[in-house]
Amino acid sequence: MKNAVDSGSMAVPALSPAVAVEALGDATRWRILGELSAGEPLMVVELAERLGKGSSAVSKHLGVLRRAGLVVQARNRLHRIPAQFLPEPGKRAVDFGFCLLRFDEAAE
Repeated sequence: MKNAVDSGSMAVPALSPAVAVEALGDATRWRILGELSAGEPLMVVELAERLGKGSSAVSKHLGVLRRAGLVVQARNRLHRIPAQFLPEPGKRAVDFGFCLLRFDEAAE
C-alpha cells in the first residue's frame, strides 16, 4: 500500500486527488458521500434504501469509494467516511485536504 493515513484502528490509503475526483464523477457515489457526511456509519442496505437503489449497485459504488480512500468499511460491515476528513458534528461537509465537499440537508 502506498502512503497511508491512520484512521483509528484502520489505515486508509493516502488520497490521490486524481483518483478521488474520478470516483466523485458519478452521481450515485456523490449521493453516498452525502449520506455518510453526517458522520453516521451505514450498512449497504441502509444506503440502498435511502438512495432508492439496489444493494448490489450501492455495494459496487462503495467499492470504488473505498479503493479511492474516500470511504472505509468497519468489521461490522458499516461504511463511513474516514474520521480525519469529517468536521465537527452537524456540519455536513467533508474536507479531503485538496477539496472541501459541502452537502446540503436532504430535501424533504
